[in-house]
Amino acid sequence: MAIHHAFTDHPASVGETWGQHARFALSAAGTLAMAAMAATVHAILPALFPTTASRAVDRLHARIHGSRGAEAGRITTMESRTARQAA
Repeated sequence: MAIHHAFTDHPASVGETWGQHARFALSAAGTLAMAAMAATVHAILPALFPTTASRAVDRLHARIHGSRGAEAGRITTMESRTARQAA
């Protein structure tokens, strides 16, 4: 019975079935894979894909957390955490 929970607890906590969650996670993985490829090409030739990866990440973030309106100030970035720890 415990193995069943490994497949269902987290999807249920975000209001999805296992299948819905799997589709979303695979879609996110595809988006991130394409962003990684664009970033790799951009690293070699900066004139190509200058904003492709960041726009893909922004779109994925919006799909997960909603658009970055007034709530954006509540997002704690790794940079702000590092700056606080250094202070």
